[in-house]
Amino acid sequence: MVWAGNFVISKGVSQLIGPISLAFFRWLLATIIIIPIAWSSYQKEKQYIKENFRYLFWVSLSGIALFNTCIYVSGHFTTAINMALIGTTSSPIFATIFAILFLKEKISFTRLLGMIICIIGILVLLSKGSFEKLLSLHFGVGDLWILAAGFCFAVYSVLVRKKPSSISSLHFLMLIFSMGAIMLFPFFLIETWYLPKPQFTAPLIGSILYLGFGTSVIAFLCWNIALQKLGTSRTVLFGNLTPIFSTMEAVLILGEKMSSVHVLSGLLVISGLVIANLSSFKSSPKSA
Repeated sequence: MVWAGNFVISKGVSQLIGPISLAFFRWLLATIIIIPIAWSSYQKEKQYIKENFRYLFWVSLSGIALFNTCIYVSGHFTTAINMALIGTTSSPIFATIFAILFLKEKISFTRLLGMIICIIGILVLLSKGSFEKLLSLHFGVGDLWILAAGFCFAVYSVLVRKKPSSISSLHFLMLIFSMGAIMLFPFFLIETWYLPKPQFTAPLIGSILYLGFGTSVIAFLCWNIALQKLGTSRTVLFGNLTPIFSTMEAVLILGEKMSSVHVLSGLLVISGLVIANLSSFKSSPKSA
């Protein structure tokens, strides 16, 4: 639910601040918040940073610097509902392809079927349910940016599978948050030179606090706790609720209109995601 607000805020503040500035302030604040929490882990594990620096660089670039920046750019061109549906469904598809190619994972029939249904759901959304529009389908600028975001997060998701065991989860988050902010800093300076300065109104300040504290620190920490208590295969199922919450929040907060096409697309996407995860759900550990 917290992560879903990322898409809504991206659209809601798109006229108040540039996308790179929004991303930079988010990760700068997240870094400031998490340093006191992860400092003890850093002191114990700082000798492992140098030997894993190249790995940390690519994780930070794909998952922190590029992923959310693409989302925030997309917010200038498309709706929060489209961003949520396209972004949260394209990433698992990209990630599955990458896992097959680079991690040599085998794909089951149910996972393949689920992916196909997800793709159909995305096509229904982009074509607005019209077969004629589907034949002449072209991606809008915002759709392309959110697809790029899904691609970047898929790269990040595959890389995280290789996280060194010598670096704890909290220390890992502190490192990638701070490195991502550093990567964005020069582009933040360039953006502030060419674009109007951000309008630091109360809604914008509140949005940055929400992104830095909520979607960055709280959501990641909750996710890590869930992984420990439920196991990976059960936890990832809950990530599929993001487009549902994002759509509801966009309608309630931004006043966006939800049509029957959005409902049909959402049902197809969620059905595909559930089918794709059926084998994982069956094999997940039972709760006590």
